[in-house]
Amino acid sequence: MLVAGAGPAGSTVAFRLAEQGHRVLVVEEHPKVGEPVQCAGLVSRRALDLAGSDSFVRASVRGASVFGPSLRSTSFRADSPRAYVIDRRALDVHLADRATRAGAEYRLGLRFDHLRPSPPDRVAAQLTATDGSTHDVAARLVIGADGVSSAVARAFRLRRPVEVLPAFEAEFPQSPGDPDTVEVYLGRRLAPGLFGWWIPDGAGGARIGVAADADGTPARTYYDRLVEHLARRFGEPLGSPTAYLVSGIPIGTLPTTHGDRVLLVGDAAAQVKPLSGGGIFTGMRCAEIAARVAHEALGRNDVSASALAEYDRAWRAELGEEFRRALYLRRVFTRLGDRDLDRVVDALRDAGSRATIVAFGDIDFPTHVVRELLSSSPSLVRLLPKALGAWVASADYRLPDLEPGPRRK
Repeated sequence: MLVAGAGPAGSTVAFRLAEQGHRVLVVEEHPKVGEPVQCAGLVSRRALDLAGSDSFVRASVRGASVFGPSLRSTSFRADSPRAYVIDRRALDVHLADRATRAGAEYRLGLRFDHLRPSPPDRVAAQLTATDGSTHDVAARLVIGADGVSSAVARAFRLRRPVEVLPAFEAEFPQSPGDPDTVEVYLGRRLAPGLFGWWIPDGAGGARIGVAADADGTPARTYYDRLVEHLARRFGEPLGSPTAYLVSGIPIGTLPTTHGDRVLLVGDAAAQVKPLSGGGIFTGMRCAEIAARVAHEALGRNDVSASALAEYDRAWRAELGEEFRRALYLRRVFTRLGDRDLDRVVDALRDAGSRATIVAFGDIDFPTHVVRELLSSSPSLVRLLPKALGAWVASADYRLPDLEPGPRRK
C-alpha cells in the first residue's frame, strides 16, 4: 500500500490499514513531518477523538466575535469549550508516530511524481527525492493524501478544477486580546470571499491570517490590512511574526474520489468545509472510511474502481449533504456586498440570535445553525435571497435553486 502525504488524512489512513496487518509505505515530500504548517489549527472535539489524544491542544475556545466590514461586531460565548487551538506540527507528528507504531513505514523527502508501466496486479509509481534522484515502487493500492495540488489525482486523472482560495497567515509570539475567543473579520477590503481571523495560540500569542478570493490581489495584501487594523484596534503594534504560512484551500467537490487502485482523501479530494476552509476533521473522518473500504477490497483481492466505489458512496452519505448545503450558502455569502454583511452582523446581535448560535453552533456542521438562525430571525431572512426564505419555510431540507447573478461589491 502506498500513501502519498503524511498530513492528518494520510497518517490516519496509514494507521488504520497498518493496524489491520497491511504493509503500508507513506511518502512525504518534506524532510520533516508537520513542516511547513498547513493550517490555522482550530479543531472540534471530534478531531481530537479521531486522533486519540489531546496532547497537542494549546487552548480551548469558548467564544467568538464576528466583525463586519464597518468593524461593528457581535460576540458569542458558551459555558463550555466549542473548539480547540492545537499545535498543528505536534498533531501531525502524533499521527505519524501512531501509524509507525502500528507498522507503517515512513520515508521523508520523497514525493509521488507519476505512474510507470506496471503489471496488472500492481500500480508502479515513480517517487522523486529532494536531491532529484528517483525511485520506483509498486503497490496494490495508492492513496492520494498529497494536498490541494495532488500529483496522485493528476496521475489517475481524477482531478477537476475547484476553487482554490489563497491563504496567508502568521504566528505572533505576543498579541493582545481575549485568550479564549476567536475573532472573524468579514468584508471585501479585508477578506473578499471568505474571512480573516485572529486565533489565540494559548501561549500569549496569536495566529492572524486571511483566506480570500483568487481575484488577482495577493492574500498577503489582505493580511497586511488586517494586521494594520488590529494594531489600531489594540493601540499597539503586534511585533514581528515568528513564522508564516502560505497555502491554498480547495472549495468545491470532485465528481469522484476513487478509481482503479486509487483513493483520494483530505485536501486532495477537496474534503474541506466550504464555509470555513477547515479540513482536519473531515479529512481524518474520510480517511477512516477509506481505510475500511480499502481493507475490505484488499481482502477480496479486488481493488477495481467498482470495488472501491463504496468509498465515494460512504463518505458522501455522511458528509456530502453538509458540503452541498455549505457550498450553496457560500454562493449566497459571496453575493453579499459590504452593506449587506454589516446588516447581517447587526441582525445577529439580538439576544435570541446569539442564544441560537451558542445552542446550535458546530464548527464541523455549520449549516445546522444557519437554518436555525433563519428560522428564528425574520429580520435576517429579509436580508438574504428569497430562496433562503423558501428553504426555511419548507419542511424539506432540500435547498432551492439560487438564481444566477453577479456578486455585489
